[in-house]
Amino acid sequence: MSTQQLEQLIALIDDANNQDPNIVSLEGVEWPKERLYSQRMTEMLFRFKPDASDIIQIAVRGQHIQRWQSLRSDYPEGKQGYHQWRTNLYTFHANRVAELMQQAGYQADTIEQVKNAVGKKSIKRNPDSQLLEDIAGLVFVEYYMLEFANKHPEYSEEKWMGIILKTWKKMSDDAHQFALAGGITLPVPLQSLIVKAIS
Repeated sequence: MSTQQLEQLIALIDDANNQDPNIVSLEGVEWPKERLYSQRMTEMLFRFKPDASDIIQIAVRGQHIQRWQSLRSDYPEGKQGYHQWRTNLYTFHANRVAELMQQAGYQADTIEQVKNAVGKKSIKRNPDSQLLEDIAGLVFVEYYMLEFANKHPEYSEEKWMGIILKTWKKMSDDAHQFALAGGITLPVPLQSLIVKAIS
């Protein structure tokens, strides 16, 4: 894999995510929502694993590719509908990244490795899948957990402890150590709750 090929693929993923109609504002700059998410994922990856392989760089950048095309509201309410939506999302994202990798001239075996990571195959056994899960968890805690909390003021402390623990358990020991050592910025209003949940 050449640097030029990787750069071409990242540009293709970014172009796809730039189509997101959902716009968010960050420090006065407007971003397509999934484009900003992918940027944050890449930045977190290089904070956590500066020597990350091309395969995981691609997987991290494309994890949420064109997510807005698959809506939660298209599926039944309740846990079963939620899990069906999530499972189909993993496949959708994996297939979209694979299509762009083919366009950029990647070999079939490399494409399959990325598909396995993006598709969340064999987490805890596949290092690429686990690393992607680590980055997603770290990004959620630093950038999105407070936003999620603000949308659900009705949640009890007990429910929040469960959400935090569920996120924590998905991550590896390396990611735990990174977070506890100050590798990420904990949202101030949730700091005490997060520390309480994981201690």
